[in-house]
Amino acid sequence: MKMIWFKPYTLEQISKLRNNTMVEFLGIEFIDITDNTFTGRMPVTDRTRQPAGILHGGASCVLAESIGSIAGNLVVDSEKKFCVGLDIFTSHLKMVKEGYITATAKPLKLGSSVQVWDITAINDAGELVSATRLTLAVLEKRI
Repeated sequence: MKMIWFKPYTLEQISKLRNNTMVEFLGIEFIDITDNTFTGRMPVTDRTRQPAGILHGGASCVLAESIGSIAGNLVVDSEKKFCVGLDIFTSHLKMVKEGYITATAKPLKLGSSVQVWDITAINDAGELVSATRLTLAVLEKRI
């Protein structure tokens, strides 16, 4: 399969996008990029748990949108365009109390004005924790 990214990126380059953002605050790390997928993980800690002691559904959504949005932006020419979340739908399928959840984004549609991403998150045992469909708007940068 042909590489979908606008240009080749390293994880070190992409990781700089975390600085001073919610991504960094929640401990999300970018751990893999292939020709057509982007993967990150987030620890289940007091910052990402709800009062019941399990992973907060909103934190799952933040992970999914972060991984999907960054992937979307890696597809476009960042000199001319950028991507922002338009719609997110997440099904929370399994509780997690500790460890990491790892999310992988794969494109379903890479259009000139809209992108759709499928993001699955698994726990340390490889069990499906959540499934997300993320729609991104592709916008023109205005000078």
